[in-house]
Amino acid sequence: MTGALDDLRVVDASTLFAGPMTAMHLGDLGAEVVKVEHPRRPDPSRGHGPEKDGHNLWWKTLGRNKRTVQVDLSTPDGAQVFRRLCATADVVIENFRPDTLERWGLGYDALSEDNLGLVLARVTGFGQVGPYRRRPGFGTLAEAMSGFAASTGEPDGPPILPPFGLADGIASLATAFAVMSALHRREATGLGQVVDVAIVEPIMALLGPQITRWDQLRTVQARHGNRSVNNAPRNIYRTADDHWVAVSTSSQSIAERLMGLVGRPELVDEPWFASGRTRAEHADELDDAVGGWIGRHDRDEVLAAFERAEAAVAPVYTAEDIAADPQFEALGTVRRVADPDLGEIAVHGGLFRLGDGDAPTRWTGRAPGADTDEVLAELGYDPAEVAALHASGVVAGPRTEQA
Repeated sequence: MTGALDDLRVVDASTLFAGPMTAMHLGDLGAEVVKVEHPRRPDPSRGHGPEKDGHNLWWKTLGRNKRTVQVDLSTPDGAQVFRRLCATADVVIENFRPDTLERWGLGYDALSEDNLGLVLARVTGFGQVGPYRRRPGFGTLAEAMSGFAASTGEPDGPPILPPFGLADGIASLATAFAVMSALHRREATGLGQVVDVAIVEPIMALLGPQITRWDQLRTVQARHGNRSVNNAPRNIYRTADDHWVAVSTSSQSIAERLMGLVGRPELVDEPWFASGRTRAEHADELDDAVGGWIGRHDRDEVLAAFERAEAAVAPVYTAEDIAADPQFEALGTVRRVADPDLGEIAVHGGLFRLGDGDAPTRWTGRAPGADTDEVLAELGYDPAEVAALHASGVVAGPRTEQA
């Protein structure tokens, strides 16, 4: 299989992290992705997170299925290279501050002159309009301003930020959805368009009715730790052998079965037990019942008992647990891919499975500019022109024998 999107060419001119993740998702489905980086300042994600033997592990997965070129877009010759590349593309993803591409003569008006069907996805912290449009925008700021941090944490503690790029990841999914929507529209009109994604908006949209609640009730959701205001018991509980498990009772029938399992069936007859919202008002009592029972049993005993009772529980996993779990093995969640620097490495296999087959992970994240000369040749540059671009510093990357 080559993948559902193997007829698409995507130019990824973005960095850190929502834009590159969008391109990664599209590449996972078979799209040809060309990653464009600055000759002297490649994507900073290459320097984030752990390394092994000098090779960045975050880039190995974030850069998978991407060819890499290095071009200085701020120079006239580099801008011309970029225009020729975009003329061959279906999608361009960028996250420069608003007006930057326009300053280089690479705004949508210019790019679409060469390619009427081009979809330009612009991913920034606060979007292309408004008073904050030119502010630096990172996922951390989106997590703060979206309402996420304010509603996350213990009741008597500070707001909590996630330990990873949550807002960026959510924005990458929203951007991929927006790109595919624009491409679908192109089928009817023959024309591309600009997709404007503000990283702060997708995470805000997933936080439930907070805006409507404020509009109608003038209240905001307080911090409740691992509890929920919508149902109980819902929490993280420690087992007798010092593991942690998560319990959810979103379904009324599961909540009732759970009370029988932990030896408190009489609670089901309480009037307040009849709905998730009213159960949440008695979370202390329910947590004592469930947490007390779980605390007297080892994790394997807890998981087995919950399965027999058809109650909802999950162990709190680390990456080590994920790699060993038979369910993830069955799904193909983790793939092992050959890497030229580290041998065979494990990467995530993608977000979902399609019935007619999944695209393979063709390669892991490549070195900066690994494909510069090859892509320039595809765009019609002859070896002398390629050599001149290298000599001037407009492009960079390992030189091919032909060049």
